[in-house]
Amino acid sequence: MQTISIRTGHPYEVLVGRSILPECGAAVAKVVAPCAAAIVTDDTVDALYGASIEASLRRAGFSVSRIVFPHGEASKNLQTLAQVLESLAQAGLTRSDLIVALGGGVVGDLAGFAAAVYLRGIRFVQIPTTLLAMIDSSVGGKTAVDLEAGKNLAGAFWQPELVLCDTALLSTLPLNYRLDGLGEMIKYGMGFDASLLSMLRSGEWERDPEALVARCVAIKEAVVSADERDNAVRQKLNLGHTAAHAIERCSGFSITHGRAVATGTALVTRACVRRGELPAEALALLEETLDRCGLEKRCHFSAAALAQAAMHDKKRRGNRITLILPDAVGSCRLSPIAVEELESFFADGL
Repeated sequence: MQTISIRTGHPYEVLVGRSILPECGAAVAKVVAPCAAAIVTDDTVDALYGASIEASLRRAGFSVSRIVFPHGEASKNLQTLAQVLESLAQAGLTRSDLIVALGGGVVGDLAGFAAAVYLRGIRFVQIPTTLLAMIDSSVGGKTAVDLEAGKNLAGAFWQPELVLCDTALLSTLPLNYRLDGLGEMIKYGMGFDASLLSMLRSGEWERDPEALVARCVAIKEAVVSADERDNAVRQKLNLGHTAAHAIERCSGFSITHGRAVATGTALVTRACVRRGELPAEALALLEETLDRCGLEKRCHFSAAALAQAAMHDKKRRGNRITLILPDAVGSCRLSPIAVEELESFFADGL
């Protein structure tokens, strides 16, 4: 098992290992004294792991309740958040108690936001069950729900007490969920670690998922510890995301986040090559990696549709928006542009 220390204002550890879920209660009890714990999860994950996680927590001395909501992005909203908060109150949780977020990114974001606002903040633990959640959303303290106007527009920074990543869960992960995680892994490689991109191109993911998950978490830790509140360098983690969020929105969210990030990263890389800001070899390496992982490298929506969808991006400041663009394989930069230039930029990437 690998341990990555997250050095934020509220420090904590991410444990990455195989088959660590059955003993999650003991791991949680090392950082949070046994108390009342509410497992917040969705109906799909609850059917798979809810009972076993509850049993493990009970063995460690926690009194446990479960709060379950329907799976999917459609539940990541203020209505579901309100239902979770009411359930926490009905369960009698106090400021000394604990939320356990069990699931993928939707669960982690929603449960984390509930922890941030319930009683003005209580402790929570992340147990991510998807590759995307393990390497991205469970680490760094960003929590949010969606509004009708766009994704993640209501949220808070709230760091967990502990993150437990069991890579044994990845062997049975459905294909779409695996692709979502690989899309974010490729973003890490293109933006921060050229050797990681090469490892993904050579198929290292299949041979040693634990090592690659830990590597991605370590990359995110370095960025988050330098800029916890997302004011500068942490924004680089959004490489490809302005295009990705637009792709998600244009698809009616039928294209899931990590797959959209992969396509969005290819789009902005292609635009940079066509504008003479990046050598063609960088795009070739990225596209080979996308092909190796089974991810889409071309966006099929128009530049006009993407630009209109991107107007709802939370990174917009007045009439400007900050794009994150690669300046080499393994490196990226912040690039503010006027919103009226977005359509032209997107067109260069199609």
